[in-house]
Amino acid sequence: MKFVDEATLKVQAGNGGRGSASFRREKSAPFGGPDGGDGGAGGSVWLRAAEGINTLADFRIVRTYKAQSGGGGSGNGCTGRGGEDLYITVPVGTVAREAETGEELG
Repeated sequence: MKFVDEATLKVQAGNGGRGSASFRREKSAPFGGPDGGDGGAGGSVWLRAAEGINTLADFRIVRTYKAQSGGGGSGNGCTGRGGEDLYITVPVGTVAREAETGEELG
């Protein structure tokens, strides 16, 4: 097994879902009105430390991680489904930094 102590990853949170532009048309509400729903929230990306991992070699193969996007809203004021969070497992003691600024994130 080859020991790797540095890795560069591209990580992106999920996009929010599209809202819905919908209008009521019912006999009981003569002028109707808007009733569209909001789009669901996108998922977040989290780093999770694990004891059993001792190298960053897995990140040489998969370098791009993207959380799930939110679902679109619909009529009747229904909000879209939220995207699932993405958990990336890293060794204990891993330091995460912003690539451009070098700011330590965690």
